Amino acid sequence: MKAMILAAGVGSRLDPITRTTPKPMVPVLGLPVIEHIIRLLEQHGFDEIICNTHYLAEQIESYFAHKTDLKAKVSFNREEKLLGTAGGLKRVQDQLGLFTGDEPFLVVGGDDLTSVDLSAMLAAHREKGALATIALTEVEDPSQFGVVVLGENDAIERFVEKPKPGTAPSNLVNMGVYLFSPRILDKIPSGEFYDFGKQVFPQIQEAGEPFFGFKSREYWRDVGNLREYRDVQGDFFTGEVALQTGLTDRGDGVWLGENVQIAPDAKIEAPCAIGAHSQIGTDAQISGGSVLGQGVMVGAGAIVENSILWDGAQIGDGAHLVRCIVGRDCSIQSNAGVFDAVIVPSKVIQVAETLEK
Repeated sequence: MKAMILAAGVGSRLDPITRTTPKPMVPVLGLPVIEHIIRLLEQHGFDEIICNTHYLAEQIESYFAHKTDLKAKVSFNREEKLLGTAGGLKRVQDQLGLFTGDEPFLVVGGDDLTSVDLSAMLAAHREKGALATIALTEVEDPSQFGVVVLGENDAIERFVEKPKPGTAPSNLVNMGVYLFSPRILDKIPSGEFYDFGKQVFPQIQEAGEPFFGFKSREYWRDVGNLREYRDVQGDFFTGEVALQTGLTDRGDGVWLGENVQIAPDAKIEAPCAIGAHSQIGTDAQISGGSVLGQGVMVGAGAIVENSILWDGAQIGDGAHLVRCIVGRDCSIQSNAGVFDAVIVPSKVIQVAETLEK
């Protein structure tokens, strides 16, 4: 079965970490968001996956060029200019001839973490003879999402894209997970910027096409801003979402990768995760809620509190980090105190208003 992951966007709401890293490559528990999505698709039988790319495309493409443990075939279609969620899909059909015939196919955003039951969704899509089926979930504030009103047999009666606060007709929102009949491509013009939420979905709903919602109570989080990004790591520790991480719980809520070296007098507080080949120095402290990627070095006497350290980060002796995100291969000098900040190459950016508790 075929699927497309939408991975071309800039991810401006995750600035500043997306200044040097495309949003789908932002790591959650040490693996890129997009890899977690691919592994979910594999579980439900999707074995041919194409991703559209644009912003910092080479990072995504290079990463998967070196992956050898995926079951699915993953390929890429790079857009020279952004064509929108639907326009990118149409471009893939025009250039590669994919998504033809009668078999339904999946489209999913490259920055959403979910455990939605794709197999059950596919069964419902086929049973109803749907042109389009979109996964839905209830939220408290639907103003940032596409909002749906369902009728009999979960047929979509109304679709409103990002209504003003207080005006939403329901709390059911679009999860960014779609199943389509190939006929959907007839609704999308070639070579134009075209959007599912703003153009395709209202069009097919108004035309009375077989358009259905699939209500899900499974985990879903749009990793759309720095607060959401931090919180999704905590969802793993509380068991709200199960992710394939390559880490092992040593039995006390501390998750470790292979060949992690921890000094005997270092203090490691659960829950936390430490990626493969990382080193925690003498008298260092790692507090609960922290996530360290692979090859991280934490110096003697350093303190890391509720922070996320990407692969290769180096924390100098005696440094103190609180509620920080430290980018890939970035260094914190010895004895530095850094609080509520995002560290990307060559920059330390204070973001207290977004990261504070």
